[in-house]
Amino acid sequence: MDIDEEYSAYVAARWPALVRSAVLLGCSIHEAEDLVQSTLVKCYVSWDKVAKASNQDGYVYRIMLNTHRSNHRRSWREHPSDHVPEDSTTDLSDVTGLADTVRNALAGLSVDNRAVVVLRFFADFTDQQTADVLGIPLGTAKSRLSRALAQLSRNPHLADIIGRSQP
Repeated sequence: MDIDEEYSAYVAARWPALVRSAVLLGCSIHEAEDLVQSTLVKCYVSWDKVAKASNQDGYVYRIMLNTHRSNHRRSWREHPSDHVPEDSTTDLSDVTGLADTVRNALAGLSVDNRAVVVLRFFADFTDQQTADVLGIPLGTAKSRLSRALAQLSRNPHLADIIGRSQP
């Protein structure tokens, strides 16, 4: 398999998870897609390093987190449009409501704590992989995760969801 095929296979396999993670980091779906595209362009340019990394996903997520931080430092912002395009007739209100609740709960966390939760639970990294991606000691990653989970457990909207899902 040549480098382009290897890269294409990686992108095809990881695109949905990367976009989901970017949304959970606080991006809109369109911002998330842009962030992932920017991340993957950076990965393509240095694919030889990514391919040789002992943890490719960790390497890519680190690039994505750094790109996300850089994008938020910019002084300009895009502004939403007053025009909403027509949507399909499928009712996605329950799924959308749940997704909004989770995004809002995550938005209440600090940037560092949100990154730990997203990497640990949505990207399914181990504690050590999460610490490595963020460049922090394992104990720091665990304490951030503990604080974040404690904060999320006090979120009344998440408690409502959990209460509804239990018999």
